[in-house]
Amino acid sequence: MKVTAEPVPFFDLLRSSSEERRAIDRAIRDVIESGSFILGEEVDRFERRFAELSGARHCVGVASGCDALLWSLEALGVGPGDEVITVANTFVGTLLPVLRRGATPVLVDCLADVLTIDPDQVAAAVTPRTKAIIPVHLYGQAAEMDEILAVAKRHGLAVLEDAAQAHGASYKGRACGSMGAAAGFSFYPAKNLGAFGDGGAVTTNDEELASYVRTLCNYGQRQKNHHEIVGWNSRLDTIQAAVLGAKLPGLSGVNEARREIASRYREGLAGLPVELCVARDYAEHVYHQFVIRVERRDELREFLAAHGIGTGIHYPAPLHELEAFSDADFSRGSFPVAESAARRLVSLPIFPGLTPLEIERVCETLGEFFKKG
Repeated sequence: MKVTAEPVPFFDLLRSSSEERRAIDRAIRDVIESGSFILGEEVDRFERRFAELSGARHCVGVASGCDALLWSLEALGVGPGDEVITVANTFVGTLLPVLRRGATPVLVDCLADVLTIDPDQVAAAVTPRTKAIIPVHLYGQAAEMDEILAVAKRHGLAVLEDAAQAHGASYKGRACGSMGAAAGFSFYPAKNLGAFGDGGAVTTNDEELASYVRTLCNYGQRQKNHHEIVGWNSRLDTIQAAVLGAKLPGLSGVNEARREIASRYREGLAGLPVELCVARDYAEHVYHQFVIRVERRDELREFLAAHGIGTGIHYPAPLHELEAFSDADFSRGSFPVAESAARRLVSLPIFPGLTPLEIERVCETLGEFFKKG
């Protein structure tokens, strides 16, 4: 098969179907024509549908995925003096809400085969000050939730799922977003379900928690000008809710397309000196990213870029190595799996619309890199 010489982007937001684009156009036009731009039926409708998809009783739209974790932590009563356990190899958006609540992050390492949080290290990190655990469903695969939930149950801790990369993913038949006390989702445009700007959601089975977050994010009011608590403005934008609602019916197809691309990569990369993350047979992976680990990572990226192939790194440094936290107590420690992975990770192109020819080109170019030595 002849491989195209056209550039292969790391991600292309414009490769949506014409049907989806028409649905989005209609949804945005309906909001404009309604004149209702803050909250309203579009937000309500999306929340109901996303709660159902996430296997949760309640969904509250918020301004971002970072806010989703922040307000969930407040609703769970996490604050100064408390410790929150999470994993070192995640996006900074997992950590910042913990710090904003005045709590102390306690980092642990990840599992070498899947790069999600290590439950044994979670268990070892629990102290009398521990209040919550934030497992991250990294790259679209669920963390080992049975073990994490068992630790939480033994010690009376809250589990807050970071599901920012796990729209539609599941674990042993349970949807990501339904297993903890609450979950935070992001709708950043590059997510499997992405808006046309920032957006996020809290999902939960706890009606009281959902009600508190809903009030908190709307200036602390349940009805206009009746401010019951000290709140904030962190509402999901109505036009973004309309975009998300238009895209939601296609999410299962998006996830299936990503799984098919991942399967082609696994086949095409067989025999090359690359390390792939294991896909657990009991977890429904949605492949927000397709990550490989290689030696000479930076040389490989330069080689791929020279051949017109885009790549990413998720993430170039574990949290404890970031400059912003160099003086923080939690930055002192050793996390060998996360540290090794950060130096070897490469994220390959994966998005709906990526063609078999493009996948083949990526695999063949990787082969050329290793062949040249």
